[in-house]
Amino acid sequence: MNIEDKIKLIVAALEDIKGRDIAVLDTSRLTSLFERMVIASGDSNRQTRALADNVREKVKEAGEHVGNTEGEESGDWVLLDLGDVVVHVMLPAVRAHYNLEELWGAGAAARTRHVRPDH
Repeated sequence: MNIEDKIKLIVAALEDIKGRDIAVLDTSRLTSLFERMVIASGDSNRQTRALADNVREKVKEAGEHVGNTEGEESGDWVLLDLGDVVVHVMLPAVRAHYNLEELWGAGAAARTRHVRPDH
């Protein structure tokens, strides 16, 4: 599966569970560890865990690599390692505090795209 198809699958899985403010960052020029970062918000700890779980299941069903998952205990910030894509599912306050879009996308606004507007 190419990277764009994988991103579409991840975004669709997030949208299935009503993930909000989904952003995709192209990190290929910033690190060799992964090519894309997907960031989404959930309204509650329960929803962030459900969003991450749905992404993990859809990616597995597609036969793609699913690595470690971190943060499911608290659900404030759940991180999925999908090899060439890293997915962060966060509560809005945590997302605002860490501001990953600015950290990873500074000076790269053209490589950042918001997939779904906040509701």
